[in-house]
Amino acid sequence: MMTLCDPFGFGRAALDYWRDGLERSILYWDVMRQRGNQYLEHMEQTKPNVLGFKTEVVMDGRELEHPTNYELMRVLPPEGVEIDELKRPFVVVDPRAGHGPGIGGFKPDSELGVAMRAGHPCYFIGFLPFPEPGQTVEDVVEAEIAFLRHVSSLHPDTCEKPMVVGNCQAGWQIMMAAALEPDVFGPILIAGAPLSYWAGERGKAPMRYTGGITGGSWVTALTSDIGNGLFDGAWLVQNFERLNPANTYWKKQYHLFDNIDNEAERYLEFERWWGGHVVLGGEEIQYIVDNLFVGNRLSTAQLVTRDGRRVDLRNVRSPVVVFCSRGDDITPPPQALGWIRDLYEGEEDIIANDQTIVYCLHDTTGHLGIFVSGSVSRKEHSEFTANMDYIDVMPPGLYETKITRASERPDAELIEREYLLEFETRNFDELDQEVNPIAEDDRRFATVARVSEINLGIYRLAVQPWIQALNTPEMARWIRRMHPIRLGYRLMSDRNPLTVPLPVMADAVRANRHQVGHDNLFKSMEGIVSEQIVSNLNAVRDLRDSSLERIFLDVYGQPLLQAAVGLYGDAHVHRRRPGAEPEHRRFIQQRREELRERIAHGGEHEAVMRAVIYVLGGSPATDERNFKRLRASRAELEPGSSLDEFKKLVREQFFILKLDREEALATLPQLLAGQSNAQIDAHIDHLDHVLAASGDLSEHSSERFEQVKALFDQARPETLVEVPVKSAPVESAPVQPAPEAEVKAEQAPAKAENAETTAKPAATPEPKEPVKTQAKKAPAANKTTTRGQSRKR
Repeated sequence: MMTLCDPFGFGRAALDYWRDGLERSILYWDVMRQRGNQYLEHMEQTKPNVLGFKTEVVMDGRELEHPTNYELMRVLPPEGVEIDELKRPFVVVDPRAGHGPGIGGFKPDSELGVAMRAGHPCYFIGFLPFPEPGQTVEDVVEAEIAFLRHVSSLHPDTCEKPMVVGNCQAGWQIMMAAALEPDVFGPILIAGAPLSYWAGERGKAPMRYTGGITGGSWVTALTSDIGNGLFDGAWLVQNFERLNPANTYWKKQYHLFDNIDNEAERYLEFERWWGGHVVLGGEEIQYIVDNLFVGNRLSTAQLVTRDGRRVDLRNVRSPVVVFCSRGDDITPPPQALGWIRDLYEGEEDIIANDQTIVYCLHDTTGHLGIFVSGSVSRKEHSEFTANMDYIDVMPPGLYETKITRASERPDAELIEREYLLEFETRNFDELDQEVNPIAEDDRRFATVARVSEINLGIYRLAVQPWIQALNTPEMARWIRRMHPIRLGYRLMSDRNPLTVPLPVMADAVRANRHQVGHDNLFKSMEGIVSEQIVSNLNAVRDLRDSSLERIFLDVYGQPLLQAAVGLYGDAHVHRRRPGAEPEHRRFIQQRREELRERIAHGGEHEAVMRAVIYVLGGSPATDERNFKRLRASRAELEPGSSLDEFKKLVREQFFILKLDREEALATLPQLLAGQSNAQIDAHIDHLDHVLAASGDLSEHSSERFEQVKALFDQARPETLVEVPVKSAPVESAPVQPAPEAEVKAEQAPAKAENAETTAKPAATPEPKEPVKTQAKKAPAANKTTTRGQSRKR
């Protein structure tokens, strides 16, 4: 360390820094050599993946009627982890977006690791480096459906269907499969998955402008033709890297150089996946770009399979959990959530379609952090896994989840795990704060789609025959090897004679390492220079992105260009909203009529479940502790029922309350007709026990419980009297998991006029004629107790 009393301190600091820098340089290039060797070894494997767990193949996609390069693997638990074969199977599907498979089970703290520690049988759907000849996207989707059917057949004693996790590009594949075969899927978690490709916020997510800047998907066709019908995934990886040049070209590498003594293992572990490039079929990638990236046809139900089936995401019957992050510049929240707005008129439309959609927003993690971050796996993925049974029985609607640390809550003693997952209902106004829809931008992207079709047609007519005639399989392989990303790995490996001295020099350095601390003047200056380089590269990136955005908005916003491609005459021709179709409105009306006929049908089971849902609907928010209440209700009320039967009961009673709450409550005594006093007392005690499963009820819910007990008392087998139906008070509490359905009398006339086009309940009905109910003869006959007294017993 240099001091004023030491005139040679400056020189010694410089000498120490020079020696440390030289040693770090030797160690850094040796790590690069190891990275190259690792890459070559990985790519020479027949079935490369980066899973951190042992697996066994249980089904090979190459043996299906339409062969694909996908395979289903059973993940073997690590030592000390016990698997309960009766628990719901857990299936992770990895993205095929340029990299190889395995990111979902990359670490012990990963999606697969979390699920196995929870006791779930786990499966992994991965893929091989090269596609099968003639393989299509539809073949891949059908293969995944076949895999899930096989998983269910391997667990015949489990009534719950598999939970499926689709990461990134696998998310839209899973949603397509679930739309075509909804009965195969249990709850679905799509993490960082783009479904609405036109959505985005100006100034962010510049990747959505790529198709417009390049003139459409003709570039994809050209790249596939150069590859002799194969598309090199390294091009996709290069697009990802260009999003953040500071990290790609400096920050990531400097972090290794600066911490070379303890960072090498982590760096090599990640590079094993990042450098594992795979190849896609030309037909596959063209379908993806034309129909999804540029056409945005998935979120508007415009895709039709070769056998005539429409891919409509409204057909998905499983609960869908959307996990995304505000820090993700590859799949930002608008692209992960925009499909909800594309498909539905409003939250009531979601309910009418019997769909449960839950979304969770992380504040900071990047795209890869959603899958590989240990902290995200221990928190978000652990909570999703632990609460999937709860989510599976949640009533239809749109919800947002919030995850809080249990120790920071006043009711911490009632929470079993480190975190608590809470659910709050959301409407489309709140959803729009994340999606930020801009109609003018939709027209611009629609213009890109039309221009892309024109340019692709011209390319196929005038250029493609020449490219295909000149190209050969051997030339295509040589071009893949010479890709800048692939070439970088090969040049820094043992196959380059210039790297021969590196391992010897690195061993000598490790044996006599002279490391300097950050108190060294020159080491501190190195950090300052590094930060300045990062800032400069970020400034260049921001200038590039803002310039491309401005060009995109100006070019594709020209009315003349829009008119030339046939868009300017109709402002809505580019955005087809399936939710407004006549057949959909007829479906909603038919569904309402069927439920109205069932309001007074049923017995004690329907009455008790309706009461539970009504009481719990008074909570401003709900969490997993309400699942204890529902689970207790299932165990005591329907001990022999399956989860599907219980889910059907919960949802039907929810819909009935949503359709006509007043009549649903008024008919409770009718559902209990024929019950003895002892049976009614038992029902009330059961309700008290179920509702006490997670602590005291809120004041609002307690008032509802008293109202329910009064209605149950009217069903006691005593003198029949004429009792006018008493209207239940209209309340404004939001519908929650296991909620009541409220019919607001003050709904605006304008909304009432559109009732047949949405799932909005009808206005409060007129008071009905008095009905016969059974009144208790004397107070002494009432054996019920207050909730507190019941708990004391």
